[in-house]
Amino acid sequence: MAKVRVSTTVDADLLARARSVHAGPTDASLLEAAFEALVREHRAGEVDRAYLAAYRERPMDTRDEWGDLATFLDAAAGL
Repeated sequence: MAKVRVSTTVDADLLARARSVHAGPTDASLLEAAFEALVREHRAGEVDRAYLAAYRERPMDTRDEWGDLATFLDAAAGL
């Protein structure tokens, strides 16, 4: 993994609060954790949007050879 140097100015209070909740020993580890969280959150949003698009395209009450998902979920909730 290639590393790059990042030099920037940030809000001092925000940095202090981030340092207080991050267990890592360096600001570099703090930034890496923040970047990883940002990318993870972005990916989760992509997945959520894909599910939303799929359910819009094929609503839960659409029947197929297995029945429909809405009826299945109602039955499963009654167990």
